[in-house]
Amino acid sequence: MQNQKRSQLEFVVLMAALMSIVALSIDAVLPALPKIGTYLNSMNETENQKLITTIFLGLGFGQLIFGPLSDSFGRKPMVYIGFGVFIIASIICITTRNFEMMLFGRVLQGIGLSSPRTMSTAIVRDSYSGDHMAKILSIVTMTFILVPVIAPMLGQFLLLHFGWHSIFTVNLAFGSLIILWFWKRQPETLHDNYKKSFRLSNFKSGAITFFRIKSAVVYTLLSGLITGSFMVYLSTSQHIFQVQYALGDLFPYIFASLAVTIGLSTFLNSAIVIRFGMWNLVNIALIVFVLNALVYIVTFWSGINPPIGVLVAFLMLQFASVAFLFGNYRALAMEPMGHIAGIGAALNGFISTVMAVPIANFIGSFIKTSVLPLFIGFFITGIIGLALFYSVKKPVRAKA
Repeated sequence: MQNQKRSQLEFVVLMAALMSIVALSIDAVLPALPKIGTYLNSMNETENQKLITTIFLGLGFGQLIFGPLSDSFGRKPMVYIGFGVFIIASIICITTRNFEMMLFGRVLQGIGLSSPRTMSTAIVRDSYSGDHMAKILSIVTMTFILVPVIAPMLGQFLLLHFGWHSIFTVNLAFGSLIILWFWKRQPETLHDNYKKSFRLSNFKSGAITFFRIKSAVVYTLLSGLITGSFMVYLSTSQHIFQVQYALGDLFPYIFASLAVTIGLSTFLNSAIVIRFGMWNLVNIALIVFVLNALVYIVTFWSGINPPIGVLVAFLMLQFASVAFLFGNYRALAMEPMGHIAGIGAALNGFISTVMAVPIANFIGSFIKTSVLPLFIGFFITGIIGLALFYSVKKPVRAKA
């Protein structure tokens, strides 16, 4: 049933499409947070932010399930099972009138979506290695970024014309098309030599192997820090632009402009990573991430928000550096784990995501009348990131 003759372009776009189901489920909902909160009798804006962070919680825990199972049963079956869970979760979100049940549905959505997210990384690791893997992951991430560019605008359009329930319905329809494409065109990539019989001891041994690889652990922790700081922005962006700056309907366009910045920077990373190496690019990006946040803190320590153009300029530079960190962190973590790619991707995703949720909730709780706490959060996570980064030896690059 599968056409094995695929171009690398189709492979990259398909992997990005699998990830994009996650992005659409998160970003398309952003403009609807106040409406959903009102519908579910939740008037607390901080509580409404949990509609974003809870899906990340599910993403984290779900990877612990699907990653190890994929090392035994293959990558493709796990994608199908995960999407089935996503369908059930989406129905819960559409039909409930209870805020707590909605949060449960979002966690369950995250668990289901953790499968295509984890499997896309494992499939790339099955197929590539080294700086070339980083290049592919960067291109995948860049394509994946196109969804946040249009998702808030799509969400706002659906909200205005069809109500917030339609956002979840469209997510389901989009996901179904991607899964159909995946079924028809993507072959199984788990090598027979790496396939393991399903035993809990395999997960235990894989986890022990993971934690013995210092570089994998450190780069996973670094992924958690950068994901957490970025998640703060995701969960509070609607409040910052629509409440603090009173920009109303302009929010999706500002969000899109920042997403474009990440996409272009990720494309640049994919173009130069083989020449300069993952480690060198991460080193520069981390320094920029810290210094940009520090300049903002010093300049606007009073807590008075700057003009919107100034804020967007700072955020663009911040997220340009983030773009160089996301894919390279994951590639650096996955590089020594080809023999345990499923478990490795699962633990990498679980630890980084579960780290990110409390970071995002804690920092986000301070973002009420000023953007300053967001940049303080960037600065602190960046300083910790630098200390961790320099604790690992620079990897020896393979000769081309």
